[in-house]
Amino acid sequence: MTTIEKVGGGGKASGDEPARPQREDAALSSTQENPDPLRRLIDDGKVHVMDGAMGTELYASGVFVNVSYDGLNLETPEVVENVHRAYVNAGAEVIETNTFGANPVKLSSYGLAGRTEEINRAAAALARESAQGRALVVGAVGPLGIRIEPLGPTSREEAEAFYGRQIDGLVQGGVDGFVLETFSDLNEMEQAFKAIRNRSALPIICQVTVGEDCCTSYGTSPEDVAAEIADWGADVIGLNCSVGPAVMLEAVERMAAVTDLPLSAQPNAGLPRAVADRKIYLASPEYMGKYARRMIEAGARFLGGCCGTSPEHIRRIRALVSGVQPPATRVRPGSHAEQHDTHVQPDVPLGERSEWGRKLSEGTFVTSVEITPPEGWDMQVLLEHCRRIQAVGADTVNIRDHPRAHARMSALPAAMLIEREVGIETIVHYPCRDRNMTRMISDLLGAAAAGLHNLLLVTGRPASTGPHPDSSASLDIDSIGLTNVVHGLNRGVDLGGNTIGVPTRFVIGTRVSQVAPDQEHEAGRLKWKVDAGTDFVITQPVFDPGRLRAFLDRPPKVSVPIIASLRPLTSLREAEFLHNEVPGVHIPDEIMERMVRAQDGGEEATRAEGVAIALEVFEAIRASIAGVHVHAPDGNLGGALNVLSGIRESV
Repeated sequence: MTTIEKVGGGGKASGDEPARPQREDAALSSTQENPDPLRRLIDDGKVHVMDGAMGTELYASGVFVNVSYDGLNLETPEVVENVHRAYVNAGAEVIETNTFGANPVKLSSYGLAGRTEEINRAAAALARESAQGRALVVGAVGPLGIRIEPLGPTSREEAEAFYGRQIDGLVQGGVDGFVLETFSDLNEMEQAFKAIRNRSALPIICQVTVGEDCCTSYGTSPEDVAAEIADWGADVIGLNCSVGPAVMLEAVERMAAVTDLPLSAQPNAGLPRAVADRKIYLASPEYMGKYARRMIEAGARFLGGCCGTSPEHIRRIRALVSGVQPPATRVRPGSHAEQHDTHVQPDVPLGERSEWGRKLSEGTFVTSVEITPPEGWDMQVLLEHCRRIQAVGADTVNIRDHPRAHARMSALPAAMLIEREVGIETIVHYPCRDRNMTRMISDLLGAAAAGLHNLLLVTGRPASTGPHPDSSASLDIDSIGLTNVVHGLNRGVDLGGNTIGVPTRFVIGTRVSQVAPDQEHEAGRLKWKVDAGTDFVITQPVFDPGRLRAFLDRPPKVSVPIIASLRPLTSLREAEFLHNEVPGVHIPDEIMERMVRAQDGGEEATRAEGVAIALEVFEAIRASIAGVHVHAPDGNLGGALNVLSGIRESV
């Protein structure tokens, strides 16, 4: 398990421990004596000991964290061999290859993707040589480190192909089986499982990682994990990493209640504590051994360790579990998988989710004005702007999430205050940028409780400017993934398939760039957004009607309402900035020329020309759209209201 954290704890691996006695019941003979020795261990009904952490032991051996730990199989194999032999000498009957991250996606970060098969083949051969016939070798396979569909752009087929390259190398290296470990996304784990089954009939151990609530980061319960993985045909089901023995014991107990498959458990040596710039795992070998005994009594048959565990931890587990066997029978209640299926509820009809949704479902032409929350927390000016927008007849106010890292109010509380104080519906502009998935789900459940119903889900651009130059942007999932998440909430389930009670009633909007450089790619993303559950789509600002019509005419035809963005220009400088520096905006030369001529008449004439251009664009595209979304950047609410008034008069 090459979890690469900067850690301490555990002695330096070495190969000088005394050889352990052979167990008569251990199927650790060569494949010549038994063509499937791991199967024999799985079927014998007894307890077996696996190894511990690889990454933390490599770090303790002096390997820095800025190198590929998987690449060490080729560069410094003797360091890896020392760790393997230390675990074998400590009593491990099954050791894992040093390949937790040896897939082409993770290896690409080190320029090693082209050597994927070679690294895995070498790792398997190295582990077999280190075991010297005294332990079996399983190929360790971990997550790709990227999101796959439906939460990311990588397809299931692509993920399976990535894993296939790793599995090819492990098979060529001569492993006795495989361990899929530290997975949170069962969808991704299934692709790894398929990659193995398409290449090998050897046994597969499937291990997920859970949090302190015993559920994966996707919210999947231990019971659901066990039920789903069993359906794939896994040989052993279990858990590893992230938590210490106490939490893992509870998760093992819950798994044992719903499956009779063999269970495995490889906890961390407790939770890490920060000491200076290092993370130290403080659970002692004696403590780990005590909990190993308890996990056996709960039903686990394959015991080992993950982050922070050392050969000494494994030695203690080996000593303390001797003579302890799992219970002969387990109490198994009704099928948990069948109970799980009842969680999903049908979508609430679009027309019943909000007034905006009702108008979209009935084909009513809709209008929205986009505004930005204030700097600071005083809402009075913004509320007055919203009253003016309401008076002109807009259906909604779209509350923008500002991308430039200024100290502005968040869009969610701003929307709550607007709906409460003004009484006009809002659309909340909600980006994935700088939010992890758990936080996004919490935000959106809170929004639902506060009565907000309309969302514009966007991936978001990095906050590259602003008063915090050292800040950085992060992205957990993109807008397609978040659309899938929200669509699930609308059906009453979270990512793990767990019920949330009453379903949310969100009307889901997403963006599209009709002038994207790669039109085919953009059209594909739009299709995925619609498939994921998008109810309406808002374009980027339209200045070239022909480009929008050409995009919408591309097959397949868009099946949801298209809302066109219109932005009344205020100056030539603004037009030049948007065209040259803002992704997704294209302003034709003829419009640029009109703004050049208009500026000779002064600011008022230039703003009037911007309004005229927006209204002309609207007339050119009105037959292709279901509504308009008018931008009101800071200082130009009047222009946006003039555009909206002109549109309201003509529809």
